[in-house]
Amino acid sequence: MRTARTTVAISVVFTLLCASILSNAGQKKEAGQTPSKSTHDYVVKPVPFTAVHFNDVFWAPRIEINRTVTIPFAFQKCEESGRMSNFERAATVLRGEELTNKKPPGYPFDDTDPYKVIEGAAYALSVHPDPKLEAYVDGLIDKIAAAQEKDGYLYTTRTIDPEHPHPWAGKQRWELEKVDSHELYDLGHLYEAATAYYQATGSASYSTSL
Repeated sequence: MRTARTTVAISVVFTLLCASILSNAGQKKEAGQTPSKSTHDYVVKPVPFTAVHFNDVFWAPRIEINRTVTIPFAFQKCEESGRMSNFERAATVLRGEELTNKKPPGYPFDDTDPYKVIEGAAYALSVHPDPKLEAYVDGLIDKIAAAQEKDGYLYTTRTIDPEHPHPWAGKQRWELEKVDSHELYDLGHLYEAATAYYQATGSASYSTSL
């Protein structure tokens, strides 16, 4: 009971304080006075992550391991799991060539895993140039662009087999977007990766392929 009364009392005091401040501001406005502005600002201001450099024994080695080990390993897993070949299979269909393996991807959002790793690679390239990594990503961008349909639609599970895409995809574009298709989810990660890569390298190859 005491806690409840205390809460009510605090609420009443806070309400009266707000009312007093608003009333005072209104009176000054009516009198033609401009409410005073604070001359202070936050002491700590955000900076671009590219302006932060580590030379310690804890973070610096881990950031380097991320670039040289973690990111290549993530790309390797995308290769091994067939996520890269999904783009290659879609491109085969768009070229009008016969495709023997029309099995849909495991999930309609599998396309986003390469996008996510590209975004991570872009952040690494922003602080540490790596010609080998950049060349690999450029090659992957070419594969992704080749899987894009003429009107810009990029969703490998439908392109691979329009008649029998993943069950979550729906028979028509976008019809199950609000349920399970993940079409906009895929697109969002594509945009994020393209933006990060452009900021990191200045290369518009990814963004212009959208």
